[in-house]
Amino acid sequence: MAASASDCARQKGKEMEMLRHIYQSALESFLNYMIIDRNFATNTRESYQNDLKRYLLFMQRSSIAMEKITNQHVEEFVGELYDIGLEASSIARNISAIRSFHKFLVLERALVSNPAENVHQPKKGCYLPSVLTVEETMRLLAAPEAIDPPGKYDLRDKAMLELLYATGVRVSELINIRQQSLYLDAGFVRIFGKGSKERLVPVGSSAVAWVRRYQSELRLVLVQRNSDDYLFLNSRGIKLSRMALFTMVQKYAIMAGIKKNISPHTFRHTFATHLLEGGADLRAVQEMLGHRSIVTTQIYTHIDRSFIKEVHKSFHPRG
Repeated sequence: MAASASDCARQKGKEMEMLRHIYQSALESFLNYMIIDRNFATNTRESYQNDLKRYLLFMQRSSIAMEKITNQHVEEFVGELYDIGLEASSIARNISAIRSFHKFLVLERALVSNPAENVHQPKKGCYLPSVLTVEETMRLLAAPEAIDPPGKYDLRDKAMLELLYATGVRVSELINIRQQSLYLDAGFVRIFGKGSKERLVPVGSSAVAWVRRYQSELRLVLVQRNSDDYLFLNSRGIKLSRMALFTMVQKYAIMAGIKKNISPHTFRHTFATHLLEGGADLRAVQEMLGHRSIVTTQIYTHIDRSFIKEVHKSFHPRG
């Protein structure tokens, strides 16, 4: 049994190395094409190289072969760029680099089509995912409960959706939550954000109830020796991947009849927007989101102009 496991690990390592080599070779060919055929400036080439290295590393870690990359995979990577707080111009440059790279591969007949062709370009000053209305949010949260007959992982998915909306955490933060970081009796969860910066985020009663139910009814079934105390597990007993979470949110968005192009990151923006529309203090929202600068929070939490107008009307002496 041990030898078999070792052989599987060795085979997996070979596959990953082969994938890395294929990605590296394709990138080098594209960079040469930029200089020789397109006469791109050195600075442009270096920017594309840095952007594409990060993009291809993301695909490599997800074990996605070049020809298997889809629009959904590219959108998931763009979601990660939102997560790390890149500005609209930087995200637009990344998308441009990815499109050009795949277009080159199509011209070289290494790919049949360009998976990045229809990826949405962020607008200047407004580059965040669409925010859900309260009604849309409730429909999306209710989607796992509407499946008939119930699926094996509906309870886990329900708990994850509830926790996403309750806390506004980043994708990476959610999938890395461990049970020891839960303080459900007190209504808090400890989150480790960028640079291992730690924060306590409040959790509402609905999310608390669903997480507890998931822990007692399903996680006990999924847990394996290598589960390492991660809260949300997949069928193999290990923590979920970003792509799994992205796919799950897309699935329930379709079930809920939501037409907007959303991702797990949409919950973060929705969380902040709904709090501010409800009258929450911007500094408190900043703390919950884990932003260093209040400016970042202001960018994330655009508010409907109708709401701002109503606040002005209600509180200004000359309203």
